[in-house]
Amino acid sequence: MLPETTEVLIIGAGPTGLALSIALHQAGVDHVLIDKLAHGLQTSRAGVIHAQTLESLEPLGVTQRLSELSVKLENFAIRDRNRALLKLDFGKLPSRYPYLMMLPQNLTEQVFAERIATLGGVIHREVEAVAVVQDSDGARVTVVEHGSEKLISARYVVGADGMQSLVRKSTGIEFDGEAYDGSFVLADVRLDWPVGPTEVSLFFAPAGLVVVAPLPDGSYRVVATMEDAPEKPDVVDIQALLDSRGPTTTRARVLDLTWSSRFRVHHRLVRAYRKDRLFLMGDAAHVHSPAGGQGMNTGIIDAVVLGQLLGDVVNGARSEAELDHYETLRRPAAQEVLDLAGRMTEMALARNPVGRFVRNLALSVVNLSPFLKRRIALKLSGLSRALLARLPAPAGKPGFFDRAKPAEKPNLKHAA
Repeated sequence: MLPETTEVLIIGAGPTGLALSIALHQAGVDHVLIDKLAHGLQTSRAGVIHAQTLESLEPLGVTQRLSELSVKLENFAIRDRNRALLKLDFGKLPSRYPYLMMLPQNLTEQVFAERIATLGGVIHREVEAVAVVQDSDGARVTVVEHGSEKLISARYVVGADGMQSLVRKSTGIEFDGEAYDGSFVLADVRLDWPVGPTEVSLFFAPAGLVVVAPLPDGSYRVVATMEDAPEKPDVVDIQALLDSRGPTTTRARVLDLTWSSRFRVHHRLVRAYRKDRLFLMGDAAHVHSPAGGQGMNTGIIDAVVLGQLLGDVVNGARSEAELDHYETLRRPAAQEVLDLAGRMTEMALARNPVGRFVRNLALSVVNLSPFLKRRIALKLSGLSRALLARLPAPAGKPGFFDRAKPAEKPNLKHAA
C-alpha cells in the first residue's frame, strides 16, 4: 500500500532508481520507489558495466551477484572491416575490476531488485506520477494507481523517469541538445562470429558503425546505425548490417534473433541537476550515443552519489546546503561522457573518404602508444572520472558510506 508521506520519493525503477533505493535502504532512510510499468525490463538494452561503476556499487552489496551472472572481457577493439585500428587491454586497468563486465540490463535490474527485497524494500509498480509540485516545506506528487488518484508528500523527489521525465518538466530546467540523424538498431543474436567471444568490437565502415559484444549466454549484442530502421529489425536486417560493416575475410552469419528494437539517439544534458527539492539523474539528466557503453553506468553513479548525500542529510550528517555537491560532481562527469560518446560517434559516422583515411591513420598512430591507449581505456572505464563520484567528508558526524563496511568482497576472478 502506498504511504501518504515519505522522506524521498523516487519516480522510475530502472537501474538508477533501483540503485538509489538500495543506497537509501542501507542508510535507513524512509523512501518510496514507484514505476508505471507492471514489471521490470524484460529486454536487455544496456549491456556493459564498467570498472568505475563496479567500484561505486561495492557498498550496495550487488557486485558479487553481478559478477556471477556476467561474462568479463579484457579486450576492446576499433576495426575498419578486417583491419584492427586500435586495440585496448582492460586487463591492465588499475582497478579491482580490470575488465568490461557484459551483462544485459534486465539482469542488472533483476539483481538490484533482489537486493531491495533482501533489505525489506518494495517496488510499487503500476503507479504513474502525473503531477509534481513543490514549496519550501517539501513536494507533493499526484500519482495514479489502479485508476485512482493519490497524493504523496515527500521531503525530496528524485526523477529517475527517463528522457521524457515528468520531474524534469516540472522543474522547468532546460534539456539542451539535439537528436542524431537517422536511427539505431539494437539486437541480441546468435552468431557464427569470426572475431570470437573474447572482444567487444566497434566496426567503422562507409555504411556506418556496428558494435558487436559477447553476452553471458553465448549470444551477441549488436548495435548499429541505420538510416531508416524498421521498428523490429529481423535476421535479414542484422545480417545485412554485418555484411556491409563487419569483417569480410570470414563473414559473420546470423543464426537466430532473440530480440531487437529501433531507437533514436539524442545528445542532451540538463542545465541543472536540481531545482530545490527536486533532483534529476540518469536519462532524465543526460542522454547520448551508445558508443562506449556509458549511459547506464553514468546514471548508476549518479544514484550512488545522490544516495549518499540524501542519506547523510536525512540522518543529520550533512547540512542541506551540501546537496549542491550532487550537481557540482555529476554534471561535469556527464559532460565528459557526452563529449566522449559524441567524438566516438562522429568518428564512426565519417562518410568522406579523406576523413575516413585521416581517422584510420590517427587511430593507428594511437595504437602504437601505450600511454595514449591507457588514457583511452581509463576514460571508457570511467576511472578517469573517479573524482567526480567522490564526495568530500561530511562536516558533521560520519556519513553512512564512511561508517559502513563494504557489504561484500569484490570478486577478483575474471576470464575472457
